Amino acid sequence: MPSNASRLGLATLLCLPLDAPGTTIHRCEAPDGHITFTTMSCATDDSFSYQEVSPYRPGTPVRLLPPQRHRETPRLKLDPRDPVVVGQAMDKCGNLISASERREAIINQRVIAGMSQQEVESALGKPDKISIRNTSTRYHYQTKRGRSANIEFDERGCTKGTAKSQTAKSPL
Repeated sequence: MPSNASRLGLATLLCLPLDAPGTTIHRCEAPDGHITFTTMSCATDDSFSYQEVSPYRPGTPVRLLPPQRHRETPRLKLDPRDPVVVGQAMDKCGNLISASERREAIINQRVIAGMSQQEVESALGKPDKISIRNTSTRYHYQTKRGRSANIEFDERGCTKGTAKSQTAKSPL
């Protein structure tokens, strides 16, 4: 049988309010962007706004963000079916050839104008001889099975010429 003290404790718990009151605090934002929440006032150079805080009650949904405020945005005349290109990656050779053309040339051991020195080495291997004159570099691949190749690069390290105007097969 419960004692008088436990009955008194149970009666006291039942009389407690179920909803604790909320409070208002200051949200202080410093000029450098640092945000502080306080019940005290903000510093003189901080901008502040009031923030409502209420205790969490189990079983109630919690809204993490304040309700969205709808505002008018300027209407753009875009066709939803047309893609919009915002930016495009530039390689150091000026995007003379596409990635698929570059990949295919390396696999087939061919050199196409617009490839970098690293891509030429991936396609043909290390050169037998390298000559540098002023701002251009030349890779020499010696005769193998009756073939040899000389690949010339400009000051940026790209094969000279326009795309697909110079091709060289592997001397291998």
